[in-house]
Amino acid sequence: MIGFLHGKLINKSPPQLLLDVHGVGYEIEAPMTTFYDLPALGEEVKLHTHLVVREDAHILFGFASETERMLFRILIKVNGVGPKLALTILSGQSVDEFYRCVNDNDVKALVRLPGVGQKTAERLIIEMRGRLPELSGSNVSRDKSASSEIIVNSPKQEAVSALCALGYKPQDAARMVQSIATEDKSCEDIIRLALRGAVR
Repeated sequence: MIGFLHGKLINKSPPQLLLDVHGVGYEIEAPMTTFYDLPALGEEVKLHTHLVVREDAHILFGFASETERMLFRILIKVNGVGPKLALTILSGQSVDEFYRCVNDNDVKALVRLPGVGQKTAERLIIEMRGRLPELSGSNVSRDKSASSEIIVNSPKQEAVSALCALGYKPQDAARMVQSIATEDKSCEDIIRLALRGAVR
């Protein structure tokens, strides 16, 4: 099992990024909560990782904090929640926001996340209750001074693609981005605003 990776950030195209670790390029999938705090391309970054082994692929997931990885690992143990849906949940809510939903039985907030229906939301609340107290408020501090700018030709189009990869339908992703003034905003900024609007 790969516990963490520390290397140079080569590329970031949500929800995927490429990390150069001593000349080996690791393709990693990460939630948007991690992407928001990534440094600029070419900078060093450390990510906590979780490897999912399937018959047809080995997929490496990366997280900015141990807390996020712990929640990811708990989520994928819930019946009906796979790695992709767990990544979508972490992209739409922080650990503390998810903790609040579980504590407050806030099914409506969970249902607003793509791929989470009424039954899944209820199952999440039932199965996650009692597992999360140690996670709330324990997010690892991150370097907020690092630039989050993503170098792409069109941050708006990149944001739509990222939202589709997170489970939103293309027309819904386009609508979410269309309502945002995207001038001078990075891809991560656009996605952050779009996700905030989606869970209101």
